[in-house]
Parts: sequence; structure tokens; C-alpha cells
Amino acid sequence: GYRNTNQVSDDYRYQDGNYDAPNDGYYRGGDEPGQEEDAQSDVTEGHDEDDEVYEGEYQGIPHPDDIKEKQKKRGPAVDDEYRDRADLMAERMEDEEQLAHQYENIIEECGHGRFQWTLFFVLGLALMADGVEVFVVGFVLPSAEKDMCLSSSNKGMLGLIVYLGMMVGAVLLGGLADKLGRKQCLIISLAINAAFAFLSSFVQGYGFFLFCRLISGLGIGGTLPIVFAYFSEFLSREKRGEHLSWLCMFWMIGGIYASAMAWSIIPHYGWGFSMGTKYHFHSWRVFVLVCALPCIASLVALKFMPESPRFLLEIGKHDEAWMILKQVHDTNMRAKGEPERVFTVSYIKTPKQVDEFIEIQSSTGTWYQRWLVRITTTLKQVWDNVLYCLTAQYRMNTLMLAVVWFTMALSYYGLIVWFPDMIRYFQDEAYESRVKIFDEEEVSHFTFNFTLENQIHRNGEYRNDKFIGMKFKEVRFEDSLFEDCYFEDVRSSETFFENCTIISTVFYNTDLYEHKFINCRLINSTFMKEKEGCHIDFEEDNDFLIYLVSFLGSLSVLPGNIISALLMDKIGRIKMIGGSMLISAVCCFFLFFGNSESAMIGWQCLFCGASIAAWNALDVITVELYPTDKRATAFGILNGLCKFGAILGNSIFSSFVGITKVVPILLASSALVGGGLLALRLPETREQVLM
Repeated sequence: GYRNTNQVSDDYRYQDGNYDAPNDGYYRGGDEPGQEEDAQSDVTEGHDEDDEVYEGEYQGIPHPDDIKEKQKKRGPAVDDEYRDRADLMAERMEDEEQLAHQYENIIEECGHGRFQWTLFFVLGLALMADGVEVFVVGFVLPSAEKDMCLSSSNKGMLGLIVYLGMMVGAVLLGGLADKLGRKQCLIISLAINAAFAFLSSFVQGYGFFLFCRLISGLGIGGTLPIVFAYFSEFLSREKRGEHLSWLCMFWMIGGIYASAMAWSIIPHYGWGFSMGTKYHFHSWRVFVLVCALPCIASLVALKFMPESPRFLLEIGKHDEAWMILKQVHDTNMRAKGEPERVFTVSYIKTPKQVDEFIEIQSSTGTWYQRWLVRITTTLKQVWDNVLYCLTAQYRMNTLMLAVVWFTMALSYYGLIVWFPDMIRYFQDEAYESRVKIFDEEEVSHFTFNFTLENQIHRNGEYRNDKFIGMKFKEVRFEDSLFEDCYFEDVRSSETFFENCTIISTVFYNTDLYEHKFINCRLINSTFMKEKEGCHIDFEEDNDFLIYLVSFLGSLSVLPGNIISALLMDKIGRIKMIGGSMLISAVCCFFLFFGNSESAMIGWQCLFCGASIAAWNALDVITVELYPTDKRATAFGILNGLCKFGAILGNSIFSSFVGITKVVPILLASSALVGGGLLALRLPETREQVLM
């Protein structure tokens, strides 16, 4: 016995150096060739074994004899260093298989109860933050453009930059979640989002605002892949499809939250404060702050949630995983009123660890060199995982899923942007049809002190008139003559003077800048003290309508969401995706007949309601098709591709507003049909355990 303990302490001494401790998840007591196979372990030496409860039993640490048995079966233990890598991989695959089935049984034993529901709401808040992020920019634009003086190209840029951030974030943070852990990465991504969303509400300049939204988009991009991977690892086979679909509801709740908040906050332009003349904090900035709340709430709640035990087993941390599973079991049993039920699992299979970890000596180099090595190693591993999704075993699935995700995103996000634009276009048309035209009027010695709106004046003559403290809105003067007139404190939007002759006229404190006079002759006229501020005209938006459309769009998703959650496990993921995409394509086709605002809004609601089932089923099947150590990575890649589709859809569709309806509608419906038919070729995962 003595020599034995001595050797153990020796082993520990060399562990930090180059001595390679057998990496089996457990440290084997000194295995010397001379020792008898079934020699008693030191712990129980001198006791009668049957009467003695082994101390490790309650911690789920297997009895030393069990480990000996395992080694005996495996034959002479060859040190891992000398074994072939392919051999190790094969053993790992076999372990994975066993673990998958055992884990399924363990989760079933843990039951589905209070623990899962708590986690459901915490992760739901994170998803809600993701849903909000997409809407924030669209809602603040009408107010932000006045504060920041944005031209239309800048506005388009702001919409795209969020998706760009999400695209990078999904791939990067999704990949990291398979290396650093689900919880860890989710906390990182939510923290990035919260910090920069908070910052963006305070910055004044446009460039800086763009940058903040980009980084906060990058943070939130990581939540979607991680949340689904994380939650699925606490669900048993029969609960998985349904509960992942319930989780998708929070995306919709995020949309509803954003539109309700926008509606209740943004119109109150006075809510806020100014510091001097330069710094203004208007109501839309308050709205940006309020939109960061779900993210912050989720961040705080996540601190109290455990890491995914499946991930811990994957990286060989058996005891931590066991403790978490026990916690899940006990929480659920207490809630059911059966606290005396015991968690019976004692030993969980951990897959063989085959990783070339580069252990960095604290003596080598400086701290930043060590970090550099660590970061490059991690990124290389993430990149290997990305490539792994394209190996023979997964290639077809990955490519088909990629096409389905892409077509879905292209049509969905494209149309979502296109609807409000079309509605605004209809409104503008109606407004233009009400224009009043005045021909050859002559006005002299008259004082205008009221608003002129939506008028065209041709060949008029204005002499000795005063325009004081008034507003021109969508007014055009063509071929007119102004003589000895006086303009004071005049505001204008979309107002132009074409081919006019302006003689001896004074403009005092007006915003009639040079670009509003087209081919005019200005003779002996003076401009004094022009109005400060933005030189761009903003059409008076009825923002209210945009919020309402988004609100109805989000709300219409509810029935689709409930139906898809209840049917997900009944009819299967594949039929769900295919059917939902084909129905959406039909809805899309009927847009040809939408010629009024209300018709457009109605079809939008139908389209959103029909397409949500496909989104839910896509999320579920993407989680289920990949093994645990590649799950978040694969989801991240596909989700990044989806955001790329969103960027393309946004740009293509918005360029056709007011030109033609045919192209967007045909593009969207053909993409949906193509994706839907391809989706039917995917493998059904409803019956599988989570690999």
C-alpha cells in the first residue's frame, strides 16, 4: 500500500510538466504491471466490502472497482500517446453514441418541470432582445433623421448595418459557444449588445451611432444560435420540437414590445432633455434605452442558470455535469411535490477527449503572447468546426439547409421592408391626387400668415406681398414673378421655385436655401440670417402607421406560432417547413390584388402568420441535425447566411417600390416555392436522440 500512495503523489508532481496523465475523465490509481488486477483499493482496505457504503457513491463517483472492470475489458491499457488518432476518433464516436442514448434517458428521468420553465423564460428574454433589435432602427429613423440630418442613402445604410453585425456575430459567437460553453458565450453576446445599445442612445454623431448599432447587432447575432442549442440540451425527445417552438414565441413578443414602446414613447418629442444647444436627448433616444431592457434582464437572470450539462460532458467535465443534472432533477421533483425521489444516475459516459490542447507555460513569453496563442488556438478550433459541417457526413444537409434558410430570409425580410414602403407610397399617391392648382393669379399688398399646403402656382404675379411666420408644405411656384416682396420667418418642406423671376425681394430668417430655386433669376434680392440646421426636407411621416403595421404583423404571428408548436411533433419538421413555405408563397402571390393600404396590411398579416411555422421548424431541425460539439457552430453559420439573405432582400425589394410590384412578388414567391420543395428532401429528425 505504501509504495502505491507514494507513486500517486509522484504522478501529481509531474502532471503540470510533461507527464501525460491518462486522460479518461478520471485519474486511475497507480496502475503498475506488478499489481494484481483485482487488488483492493486503498480506500476500502481492511474493511469487509459489502457492509461498507463506498464514500464516493453519493457524489456519483464510480466505485474504483467499476473503473478496473472497464479497463480489464479494454485489454492492456496502452497510453493514449501511442494510439492512432483515427483509432481514438473511432472510440470517441462510439462513446458519443452511448452518451446520446444515456443522456436521453437521464433527461427523461429528470422530467420536464420547473427548471425547464425557468430556463425557458430566461432564454426567452434573450430571444426577445433579438426580436427587438431588428425593429429598433426602423422605428427611430423618422425621428433620428431630423436630429442627425440623414439623407436617404444614409438611412438605408443604418438598416443594413444591423444585419451586417448580426451576420458576423452569429458565425463568430455561435462558433465560440461550442468551445467556451453555451452560458459563457450567451453572457458575452448579451453584454456586448446591452453595452452598445446603451451607448448608442447617448451618442450625437451619425457615424458613431452607426458604429454602436453595428457592434450591438454583432452581440445580438450570437444569441439566436446559442439560445436554441442551450435550451435543446435540457429537453427530452418528445418535448423538444414543441418547446423549442414555444421559445420562438418570444421573437414575436419582442416585435410587439418594440412597436408598443415606439408607439407610446417616440411621439412625445418632449420626453428628454437638452444640455446647451448642442446636446439633445429626445424621446427616440429614450426608446432606444427602453429597448435594451429585455437584454439586461436576461443577462442578470442568466447568472443564476447552470451551464448546459451536455456541453460539459462533451468536454469531459463529468462531475460538474452530474451535479447540474442532479440539480435539474431535484428542482423538478420538489416542484412536483416528490422531493424524496432520488437521482439514480451514478456514472455518465464521457466521450474520449481527442484535442490538441496547447498548454501554455506561465513562464513562456509575456501575458499578451499567452493570450494571443490562446485566442489563435480557439479561433483555429472554431474554423475546424466550421469546415467539419462541410465534411462528407454533413455536406448535403448543410447545403440544403443553407438554401432553405437563405430563400426564407430573402423573401421574408425583403417583404417586411417592402410592406411599409408600399403603404407609404399609396399614401403619397393619395396626397398628390388632392393637389390644388392656381393659374395666373395676381396678388398685391397682401400678407400671408397661414400655411400653404399641396399647391401648384403657375404664371402668377406677386407684388409688395408679405410672407410672415408661415409655412410652405409641398408648394411649387412655376414661371412666376415676385417683386418687392418680404419673406420673414418662413419654413418650408418640399417647396420649389422653378423658372421664377424674383426682384428686389428680402428673405429674412427663412429656410429657402439656394437649392430650392431652380433656374430662377434673382435680381437685386437679399438673403439675411438663414435658418440654422438641416438642409434636407423630411416628409411628415405618420409614424403611427408604421408602428401599427409592425404591431399587427407581430401579432398575426401568434396563431401560426401556437399551431406550429402543437403540431411540430405530430406532423414532423420537414412537412412543416415545406407546407408553411408553400402556403406563404400563395399568400405572397395574392399581393398582386392588394391595391390599397388595408389590403396590404391584411396580406402582410397572413404572410407573417403562414411563414412563422417554417421559421420554427427550421430552428428545430437545425438544432437536431448536428452533434453537440458542432451544434451552435452550424446554427451560427446558417443564421449568418440568413442575415445575408436579409441584407440582399432589403436592398432588392426597396429599390422596386413605386416602379413595379411584379418583380418583388415573383422573386419572393419563387424563392419560397424553391426553398419549400427543397426542404422536403431533408432527413426527418423527430425520432432521433440529440447527438
